[in-house]
Amino acid sequence: MLSHKPWQTEAVMLLIAGVCACLCVGVFGAAVLQKSGLAAFQSPDSFGNVLLATLSFQGAAWVLILIFLKHHALDYRIAFGFRNANLKKSLLIAVGAMAVAVLPVLFLEKLSVLGLGKLGWPLADQRAVDLLVNSKSYWLRGYLAFFAMVLAPVAEEFIFRGVLFPCVKQLGWPKLAWLGVSLLFAAIHLNAPTFLPLFVLALLFTWLYNATDCLLAPIAAHSLFNSFNVVLLFVQTG
Repeated sequence: MLSHKPWQTEAVMLLIAGVCACLCVGVFGAAVLQKSGLAAFQSPDSFGNVLLATLSFQGAAWVLILIFLKHHALDYRIAFGFRNANLKKSLLIAVGAMAVAVLPVLFLEKLSVLGLGKLGWPLADQRAVDLLVNSKSYWLRGYLAFFAMVLAPVAEEFIFRGVLFPCVKQLGWPKLAWLGVSLLFAAIHLNAPTFLPLFVLALLFTWLYNATDCLLAPIAAHSLFNSFNVVLLFVQTG
């Protein structure tokens, strides 16, 4: 079961505010650089814009996470679970959970696409997926693959499962911790067809963390799911 976490509520709020502030700075910076005429920022799909967009959120989160842990005088190896006594077992559970869940989640996404299509909802792939499929730049495709497999899982799992979930739960709102944080995780991806599948995945990641008390378990599961999708996209597009 999940152990008590030493997160201070004010520090949690500052972490979230810091991530949001970095994202806003990234958006503003991209707009300024585009108006300045720099070629790398003229198109929304250009490498400069993609790099700035990802680093201003998930990339900035990596730095803010280290500051957050330093504030709590907590070693990252302990916070992430590298020193968890059941690390190997936790990772095996994560692999097994994803092996069972990946196809049902993808099927749920297909159902969401069909359902929203019948309702007349305008459908579009997530921007990162669209770029990964359509980009002719191997550098951009390689970076997006690295982002999906490493940068995003670590940053997002630490914030949502590692910090928000235990913080809200310890404040006395366990249902909100499970459902509210999972809904927020699904919502930040800003893509209607993937909202329900991501909500289900978020619940699975939360269960993994709650059951193993090892943050590397949901990180590994998240990375495996993204990796499976990246490989699938590469296979489909050649």
